[in-house]
Amino acid sequence: MSVRLRTTLAATAVVAVALGLAAAALLLSLHASLTRSARELAVQDAGRNAAMFLEQHGAAGGGTPKGGTTVAGGNAGQAPDQLPPGIPLPGNSGGKVVVSVNVDAGAGPVTIQGTASLAPVRAAMRTLTWVLVPGIPALLALVALLCWHTTGRALRPVSAIRAKVAEITARDLHERVPETDARDEVAALARTVNATLDRLQTAVGAHRQFVADAAHELRSPMAVLRTRLELAAPPEQHLAREALADVERLQTLTADLLLLARLDAREPIRTRETDLAQIVAEEAARARPRGDVAVRMRLTPDVLIDGSPDHLRRMVANLVDNAVRHAAGAVTVELTRDGACGRARLDVADDGPGIPAEHHATVFDRFTRLDHARTRDTGGSGLGLPIARDIALAHRASLQVVPGGGPGATLRASFPLRAPAGR
Repeated sequence: MSVRLRTTLAATAVVAVALGLAAAALLLSLHASLTRSARELAVQDAGRNAAMFLEQHGAAGGGTPKGGTTVAGGNAGQAPDQLPPGIPLPGNSGGKVVVSVNVDAGAGPVTIQGTASLAPVRAAMRTLTWVLVPGIPALLALVALLCWHTTGRALRPVSAIRAKVAEITARDLHERVPETDARDEVAALARTVNATLDRLQTAVGAHRQFVADAAHELRSPMAVLRTRLELAAPPEQHLAREALADVERLQTLTADLLLLARLDAREPIRTRETDLAQIVAEEAARARPRGDVAVRMRLTPDVLIDGSPDHLRRMVANLVDNAVRHAAGAVTVELTRDGACGRARLDVADDGPGIPAEHHATVFDRFTRLDHARTRDTGGSGLGLPIARDIALAHRASLQVVPGGGPGATLRASFPLRAPAGR
């Protein structure tokens, strides 16, 4: 159960117990008070009856009443024919309090009774019960409603903090949760979360800057080393060719790391109107190490989007290179335009072993290699697809593995089309 529901139930239960005990105490004390008042009325009635008896019989004096008090239901107590003649007994349809007193009338002691009806007591108890029985549940419902509303308002900032933290990713560490001016625990939580995000942003920024600096510093030595290897003497050309292959891989890895660092730093991308079909055609037709793999193209012309041509070229090249690396003999590159949805769709499919369903998300993680048996010459660095995904995100596009696309793997990038002029 949620904190809001648990708090409401607990508060309602506490109030219910308190109201139950208070109602029981009220009923008991009211019954005792009304019964005591009825007994006092019965004593007063007995005194009046004794005075009337003595006055009617001309007695010289009377004794002080000494007797007992009994409570009877209906017509219980002394029967009317047992009272002295001429002394009325007030009728009552309910229970009553009967007080008996002894009076010395000269000829001997006479018992005089006084009564008081318990009907007002029962009526008062019945009325109070009728008020409490529906009133207590209604009051509990009101308490639950107020507690639910109050707790919801108190927890609303917590919900806002949770929603904001859920939206923050490694690319949005500059975002902060909302803070209130209150000095309560919720405001302290918001300040703590923001302080944690500050420290995390600082640490991630330092890491990205280190990667960018390291990649930048490696570019110059790699270029010098490659130049020297290309100018190696003929007897050393065999070793030089192997070293050149390694240097080329290091240069590619350095360039990838530098590009990733720039994408992570969210450097602004200069976009302009770009013909995606032309870029895809040029990159797909480029020669690749595996000449035995045929790259087929089915492109819709004049697919215009807002983007950076250099970044889009890199993305398309990475997708096609990845497909060629894993294909058995053919790669299909298809570009279509969906005017109804206002998006351009780029599909790059190969006829290779495919990507297992459990790896459809992890394949875009950095340095992820699903084929652990790749050789050093044909295997990639594990950064091609992550770079392609980050470039797609920078263009407000998506890149994902198409499930159930048949044999091989199909990667689909979806771009928003450029809005027509005048809109």
